[in-house]
Amino acid sequence: MKVTRAVAVAGLAFGLAHHATSARAQTAPADRWVGTWATAEVGRPQTPPPAAPALPSFMANRCPVPAAVSPAPPPPPRGQTFTTPPFYLHYTNQTLRQIVRTSIGGSKARVVFSNAYGTAPVTIGAAAIALRDKAGAIQSATSRALTFSGKATMTIPANAVLYSDPVALNVPALSDVAIDLYLPGTTNTPATLTMHGGALQTSYVSDTGNYVGKTTLPEVGTTQAWFLLSRLDVVSSDAVGAIVAFGDSITDGSRSTPDTNNRWPDHLARRLQAQGIKMGVLNAGIGGNRVLSETTLPAGVDVRAVGAGINALARFEHHVLSLPGVTHVIVLEGINDIGNARQNLTPTAGDLIAAHKQLIEQAHARGIKIIGATLTPFWGANYYTDAGEAKREAINEWIRNGKAYDGVIDFDKVARDPAAPSKFSSAADSGDHLHPGDAGYKAMGELVDLGLLK
Repeated sequence: MKVTRAVAVAGLAFGLAHHATSARAQTAPADRWVGTWATAEVGRPQTPPPAAPALPSFMANRCPVPAAVSPAPPPPPRGQTFTTPPFYLHYTNQTLRQIVRTSIGGSKARVVFSNAYGTAPVTIGAAAIALRDKAGAIQSATSRALTFSGKATMTIPANAVLYSDPVALNVPALSDVAIDLYLPGTTNTPATLTMHGGALQTSYVSDTGNYVGKTTLPEVGTTQAWFLLSRLDVVSSDAVGAIVAFGDSITDGSRSTPDTNNRWPDHLARRLQAQGIKMGVLNAGIGGNRVLSETTLPAGVDVRAVGAGINALARFEHHVLSLPGVTHVIVLEGINDIGNARQNLTPTAGDLIAAHKQLIEQAHARGIKIIGATLTPFWGANYYTDAGEAKREAINEWIRNGKAYDGVIDFDKVARDPAAPSKFSSAADSGDHLHPGDAGYKAMGELVDLGLLK
């Protein structure tokens, strides 16, 4: 059969057009995801060790005990706030409405749930995201059901994370977002649960049942801990990038006023927005965390029960380098290594400086700018020693003048008493001589030179 020239030309044109369409589809820019909120998870066992002794006094202020909820049924008394021991977390067939604070806004959202430090699978029966109205209520029109690979329910294996499918949701900057999580099973098992204890943010616990996406929950209590949550990402085409604040309880905001977003990274996020700089700020602080080791506790107390997390070198990949859109990291860590050593020679200042250099190498290998923050004073804290102060001064001298970091933030300078540099100033001190108060955190957040974040 003969093919006319017109038909051939038409066929060629169709083929070229089809090829162009396919090429456009293949080269269309993918959504640009950037983290707007994050926390640094830890593992916490759900059953206490036999006759566990009381936590040592130095841990009392460093690692606030997270809330606990008794199994249901029967639920605990309505209206109860779970902020005191026991801290073994038991949820059975209940819905958690967890509140997080965004840094930047976006047009789409996804939630990363985490069982990264869990020792058994956890099933998510349902999940949703919405903008918060007030207290535990949501703005119903903004509620979006979350799915996972198209499924409404999915099990997270031990040591794994789970990304939700994207949802179209206008997420404003500096806003409260509610993430609903229905747990059809029970956490009343010997397994370790992934969570973050020092949330300093009230979240809400339901009566028995699935209340995901409901405007209000039939609440049986509140908690100031986040469970199975890792991150909230948004699609933001004009975002410059994201900054990770990496550290211990001082970055986590310990002893700041709950529900006021007064951690120093919160103040930094507000400043960036006020200047029109669209950068996410992600908090990877963990109370009690160390650079080189884990917390040593008396026999019978599991380190995971304190929630101080694994050492900074071990968690840097998961809590910093793997996060989407990260361009900068600010490191403020080492005071717990120094303080807990007491009079011991090790770790030396040189040991900790070498570890900081490793963090710098890891960041640079990923093209991330890394900024060092000087260690704040700790005279008068439970674990203060003159030997430890000498180490702190040596490390700060290296951070300021060693030229290893891409930039320096001198938190020590803004926090210390000019007349007694080993002490917090009265204006910055929370009262425990180790952590800043709200005014101290504000001063730290305002000290950050935004030029370092270009």
